[in-house]
Amino acid sequence: MKRTHQFFCALVLAGAALAADKNDKIEKKKPVPKGIKDPGVQRPYANIHPDAVFPVPGNPDWVLILPDSVWIGNKPSNSVTRLDPKTNKVVATIPVGKLPCSGLAGGFGSVWVPLCEDKALVRVDLATNKVVATIPLGPADTEGGIAASEDSIWYLTDTKGVLSRIDPATNKAVAEIVVPPGSYTAVYGEGAVWVTSTETSTLTKVDPKTNLVTATIKVGPKPRFLAAGEGAIWTLNQGDGSVTRVDPKTNKVVATIETGVPGTGGDIAAGEGSLWVTMQQVPLMRIDVNTNKVVQQWTGPGGDSLRAGLGSVWVTNYEPQNVWRINPKQP
Repeated sequence: MKRTHQFFCALVLAGAALAADKNDKIEKKKPVPKGIKDPGVQRPYANIHPDAVFPVPGNPDWVLILPDSVWIGNKPSNSVTRLDPKTNKVVATIPVGKLPCSGLAGGFGSVWVPLCEDKALVRVDLATNKVVATIPLGPADTEGGIAASEDSIWYLTDTKGVLSRIDPATNKAVAEIVVPPGSYTAVYGEGAVWVTSTETSTLTKVDPKTNLVTATIKVGPKPRFLAAGEGAIWTLNQGDGSVTRVDPKTNKVVATIETGVPGTGGDIAAGEGSLWVTMQQVPLMRIDVNTNKVVQQWTGPGGDSLRAGLGSVWVTNYEPQNVWRINPKQP
């Protein structure tokens, strides 16, 4: 009787395990993007003819645009790559430390690079292409962003919600500002520092003159990456793939833009007269900032991170290991 009971229990447990495994596989299945089905919106990413293609072996990720250079973060190679926008050539690959992650910032004659494994922030001198300082502050998360204002670097350093203000004159943190937990990305624009909290689905506004939080704005679900530009603050919401537009003067949500794609991963950038988004299976989309509508979506493999500037849109293609420079007037 006991052996029969054990056998029955074993069958039940085995069945439960199989069901759990099946459910796990269902949960892990990648969502299929539907996109915007309006006529003329979708087209293949392969139809884009980039103005330049830069080989960046490894996994090119974060993008930073400066007046005379473009910088790409690269985790596997523990480096950043410098591109020359005048010649469209790779001009330097600079070792920075283990696992550069969580964005790039430019300011004060330097590029600032968070390191996930070394739990530090390094400063690369633009004149020499060499690391000139290492600050023992690690990023709050591997996926995030760092910002530069007129006099400081702003950097999320604790998943509990800490925004560190770094003085570039001393390479030291001079203030710690409490922000909502799960805050990982910061941008500077419209005279303020803006921080998204993926955990609380909020956008926080910080006054750099006082180090005080002056507004907390409810946006779309699970925002992470954000952009400042084209007259607004924009959050890319990973919970549903939507984009929230916030008026920086009133601190109010003025539009929620549906993109029709899953929200996992991705990146967002404002510039060249439009808002740009890259996401899994939709490497590039353009949003009209006048109508708050998606007007172009390029679908297929490619993409990962992007920025707009210097008359172009710059997209990293993670798996092909290259960077595309694209004309923003792409048909």
